[in-house]
Amino acid sequence: MDDRLESFLRSKIRSAGRQVADAKRAYTNARKAASADLPQDDEGKARIVCRRYAERRAVELDPKGRPACFDPDHPDCDGCLRDVRDGRIETW
Repeated sequence: MDDRLESFLRSKIRSAGRQVADAKRAYTNARKAASADLPQDDEGKARIVCRRYAERRAVELDPKGRPACFDPDHPDCDGCLRDVRDGRIETW
């Protein structure tokens, strides 16, 4: 096989693989955000207002429903987690 053709095919296959991985990640994020009944951005990340820094964030949720920015040693993060679980979290 011609080296240029082989290189072209490999780059296209890698690109397709990245697109599949991105789609899977977006689907997983959307399912987690939907299960917590939170609004989502285009990537399926939950749109919340961070209590610790008082700013809007689009975050992924881990399997336990915690935002990716969660710090277990910070009281604001603990309150945010309780609000997410109780459905009282401020969103945008």
